[in-house]
Amino acid sequence: MKLTPLPAFEDNYFWMLHESGKALVVDPGDAAPVQAALQRLGAKLVAILVTHHHRDHTGGVNALREATGAVVHGPASEAIPGPFNPQRGGDTVRALGLRFEVIDVPGHTAGHIAYYCNNPGPGEAPLLFCGDTLFSAGCGRLFEGTPAQMLASLERLSALPGDTRVCCAHEYTLSNLRFARAVEPDNAPLAAYQAQCEALRAQGTPTLPSTVALEREVNPFLRSRQAGVVQSVASARGTDPQDPVAVFAALRQWKNEFR
Repeated sequence: MKLTPLPAFEDNYFWMLHESGKALVVDPGDAAPVQAALQRLGAKLVAILVTHHHRDHTGGVNALREATGAVVHGPASEAIPGPFNPQRGGDTVRALGLRFEVIDVPGHTAGHIAYYCNNPGPGEAPLLFCGDTLFSAGCGRLFEGTPAQMLASLERLSALPGDTRVCCAHEYTLSNLRFARAVEPDNAPLAAYQAQCEALRAQGTPTLPSTVALEREVNPFLRSRQAGVVQSVASARGTDPQDPVAVFAALRQWKNEFR
């Protein structure tokens, strides 16, 4: 099974899985890059997975469905271009011979979901399509959900196997890393990862996918209960270090204001 990020807009990735002339795509905000990839690969689109309702994740759904007949799956409680199969946490989606577990991850939006495949092929690491919930070294803004929801969602994803490939929907890694270094300036794995990602972007190469194990080491939003992060947030924002949700909320607000 081949995994390909399709760059779109300024910083989006639409993730495509393809094998034996068939493909699925995740969060296609624009049909054109997907259609171009299908033509290049000689593949037929059979499924579309949507994580949440924002236009840059859904804008190409209708055109792709109409052109290919692909089956659309999306969060049950959000307004996704229909018809689509509504999915909730604990549901299972089957496509391309793969089984995807649906995980509820509210926070960025109220009904955001993620798709997890623990067996994409012999010897292949698990896959996580997490939309705008988890980014490499960062997380999504809280447009509709609460800090408590986002903290719980991220901890749910952080508990997945360490080799899980994290397929985020945006190339935000370098800006996230600059903030992460402000939070944890003495984090050696974080410094090494920043240098690696800067080299990749200088070559025009995506920094993604990441892995869950790596994110546990470098992502301040997955590390918000770590003593060093707690102290950094408390010092910078005057937050009660004994309240994990308050620490997380202050960390997210710090990131919102970071320049």
